[in-house]
Amino acid sequence: MRTMICFLLISTSFMLLGCSGTKPLQNVDTGDIPDWFVNIPKDPNIIYAAKTATSQDLQLAFDKATTDARTEIGRQVEIKVEGLQKRFQEETGTNADAQLLDQFTQANKTIVSTTLSGSRITKQKQLEDGNQWRTYVLVEYPVGAANEALLQQIKKNEQLYTRFRATQTFKELEDEVKRVEEAKKQQ
Repeated sequence: MRTMICFLLISTSFMLLGCSGTKPLQNVDTGDIPDWFVNIPKDPNIIYAAKTATSQDLQLAFDKATTDARTEIGRQVEIKVEGLQKRFQEETGTNADAQLLDQFTQANKTIVSTTLSGSRITKQKQLEDGNQWRTYVLVEYPVGAANEALLQQIKKNEQLYTRFRATQTFKELEDEVKRVEEAKKQQ
């Protein structure tokens, strides 16, 4: 009997939830959505993130969108650094060089948590959305800044730097930093 009552209560709950329907979409005219938001620029030297946020306060909508974009860039930087870490791990081995790998991992974490100071808002758009403000932002972050910061962090640890210098991963990282520096000089 108890089982039957529980079953009926659960079934009734699901039916009531199903009847509530979905919320209507916000009244944003798709013509108002910036093209750069839909078609995010692509550049091998820059990480881009486009985000939007709403609030009754214009500044808060802007701050929320900017924070979301920088968080997304942080995720992308972390993924790039993790790829570099994996290559380093494959080149040095895992068991014999556990301490070295741990030091490298720590350098990676430091970079990911501190290097977003080079990010900047390249485009933004605010518009009224009902009784709220909607802000669109496009934030960019130069890849070279992350690579250079990682290289500097590794150089701080003498043992790690000595071992890392002997790997192909180091050569790739150093070449990337040089390429970005050359591109800056040509601008």
